[in-house]
Parts: sequence; C-alpha cells; structure tokens
Amino acid sequence: MRNGHCDLALHVFNTMPLRNPVSYNAMISGYMRNAKFTLARDLFDKMPEKDLFSWNLMLTGYVRNRRLGEARKLFDLMPEKDVVSWNAMLSGYVRCGYVDEAREVFYNMPYKNSISWNGLLAVYVQNGKLKEARQLFESKSDWELISWNCLMGGYVKRKMLGDARQLFDQMPVRDVISWNTMISGYAQDGDLSQARRLFEESPTRDILTWIAMVYAYLQNGMLDEARRIFYEMPEKREISYNTMIAGYVQYKKMDMARELFEAMPCRNTGSWNIMISGYGQNGDIVQARNLFDMMPQRDSVSWAAIIAGYSQTGHYEDAMNMLVEMKRDGKSLNRSTFCCTLSICADIATLELGKQVHGQVVKTGYENGCLVGNALVGMYCKCGSIDEAYAVFERIQQKDIISWNTMLAGFARHGFGRQALMVFDSMKTAGVKPDEITMVFYTFHMNT
Repeated sequence: MRNGHCDLALHVFNTMPLRNPVSYNAMISGYMRNAKFTLARDLFDKMPEKDLFSWNLMLTGYVRNRRLGEARKLFDLMPEKDVVSWNAMLSGYVRCGYVDEAREVFYNMPYKNSISWNGLLAVYVQNGKLKEARQLFESKSDWELISWNCLMGGYVKRKMLGDARQLFDQMPVRDVISWNTMISGYAQDGDLSQARRLFEESPTRDILTWIAMVYAYLQNGMLDEARRIFYEMPEKREISYNTMIAGYVQYKKMDMARELFEAMPCRNTGSWNIMISGYGQNGDIVQARNLFDMMPQRDSVSWAAIIAGYSQTGHYEDAMNMLVEMKRDGKSLNRSTFCCTLSICADIATLELGKQVHGQVVKTGYENGCLVGNALVGMYCKCGSIDEAYAVFERIQQKDIISWNTMLAGFARHGFGRQALMVFDSMKTAGVKPDEITMVFYTFHMNT
C-alpha cells in the first residue's frame, strides 16, 4: 500500500483466512493514503466489527483531505468518541479557517488536551481574531511555548508590536523562534534600533535570526549594513545567499547580484529565479534568457519569471511563445503566470485570447482569488468588456483595494459614471478605506 499497490494489497487481504479490525484498518489506511476514499468507505461500511481506531482512522482521512462535510457526517454517527476524535474534527475546521465551527466543537468537548487548546488558539490567530485569542489565552496559565509563539506571531503579523512585545516580555521561557518573531516584527516595521538590540541580546541565533537582520537593513535601504551582517554570518545556506541577492536586485545592483550568484557554492532553483526576475525587471531580457537556458532544473516560477521578463520589455510574442513552451514542458500555470499572461492580453487588447486564458483560470479554481481575479478584471476593463469585468469582480471572494480601484477605474474610463459611484459607495459600505488612486478616479468623475 505504501508503494501504491492497492490491487496487490487487496488480493492479499481477500486471501486471508481470518480478518480482524487490524487487517481492515490497514487496508482502509492504505486506501486513504492513496486517495481512494470510496474504496476506503466501502470497506469501512463492510467491517463486521469496528473499533474506535477504525472510526478515528476514517475520520482523520477525510479531515486531512479537507472533505469536511463527509468528516462531520461520520463524526456525528460515531457511537463513541475520544479526545482523538474531537481533535481530528477540530483540526479540520482549523485548517480550513472555520472559526465558528471550530469553537463549537471545542466547547462541546467533554475533555480537552493541549492539542485542543492550541487548535482553537491557532484558528483565532490565523483569522485575525486576536481579541478572542487573547481572552482564550488568559483563561488558563499552563500554555506551552508554542502557544506563546503563536499568539505573539499573530500580533506581529497584524503589526501590533506593543502587544507582541508585552507578551514577549512575559514569556516564562523563550526559544529562537520567539526571538526571531520579535526581531522580524521590528524589522518589518522599520524599527531597526529595536531589531538590532534584540539581535544582540538573543542568547542563541540560527540562520533565520541572521537573515531577519539582513532583510531588515535591505527593506530600509541600508545595503552596506545588510552586506556587513551577511558576511558576518557564521554559516551561510542557499536562503542566505538568495536573500542578499534579492536585495541587490531590489536596488538594481545587478553586477553585484551576479557576482554573489557566481560565488555561491551551491545554488537552488530559487537562486536562478531571482536572477532571471532581476534581469527582466531591469530590461536585460538577453541575460535573463541566457540564465533561463542554463538552468539545470526549472519550476513554474522560472517560467513565470521569463514570461514576465518578455512582457515587461515589450516582447509580447516571445512571452506568448514561452507560455506555449511551458505547457508543452508539462508545467502547470500558477497564479503569477496567469496574471502575467492576462496583463499581456490587456496590453495588446486581445480579448479573445484573454477569454481563452480565463477559461483555463476557471479550470484551476483561481478565478475567485484576489490576485488572479484582479488581473481578469483589469484585462476585461482594458479590452472594453465592462460587463464581463464586473461579473468577475463580483465573484472575487475577498476583494482588496486593487480590486475596487480596478473596477472603479474601468467604469470611469468608459463613461459609466453611475456605476462608478455605485462601486465607490459599495467600497465604503464594505469598510474598505479609499486610497489616493481611488480618490483620483472619484474626483475625475465628479469633475466631468
């Protein structure tokens, strides 16, 4: 079963003179591991005698594969449940971000362990419900270190550094993750003095601690300081080199990026991708293509980088040819590739090709996501197909400011003033704060 030989395993199973729950469970586990859910459930239903392990095995299989509807039906049918059963159902809701369902399971649990508590804390933090997370955290005192780090990381992600630092200072014990989280938080917020102070105070540093400081200086335009920290690193890996190379690329120091790239003792695909993207962004598509052709192994990001390079330098036909080559090479189009391709369709106003790409987007399930959805709205607006742009806009599940601005601009540019105002009003109703770009289009419409 571990090698995918389900038929052979079934043959052995069928020839067994006696079967017990252990043999049934082994078959069900194998089917689950090979994504054969129907066969697993059929065998489960045929079991003459099911033990609690059998029920938990089937439940866990559904949960791990995000089949929560089937998991919940099975959970409700269970004649008895233990903490493993409850935690399995809870973890399924946590993974999918279902806060209310996770909370309902947690508070109905007859007994809870640390996995249960950490599960509810995690779903609160991951979904930005930090008030609820803090209330839960304060409801008991024996939290594990991973729990402290989880809540602190949630504060850092939401740029609530005061709360994060308060929690950090209260921690009974800290590990390298605790220190790295706070250093990264200060770095991303531009507070280099605090980041550096914690860096100096940290009792142990791993490679991520050093990279956090390199990144901090790079993000704040201090290239020399970043380089100094980089060369002070006691141990460098691919990620160390890639971070520094990306910094050089960010500041258009392609000669320095190339020098460090050539000096790397071992490169990974990410190293090549950074350089290709850098050359493309700086208009040197010849060097980008040379590196692309030299790559020992390519991934979808590599193809997206070279396609974007051709697009950014106005070589639209070459970009589309590379898209065809990518598909021929068997690589799946990712979000970046779709966005780049849709941008090309918008720039050269090829609506029919854009619709073909849209069809592929629908098949991959990216249409309702913000990144690709925004690219689709922009493509249809630029091609003058406003109705289709608005239809895509309506289907984007979580709109960001770019979504609203793109749709607002599309209506305004094509003379649909009433619809533009409607989008602006809907934007305010949704609680999205207009930015400078929003106000430019709003003011333009009001003055025409």
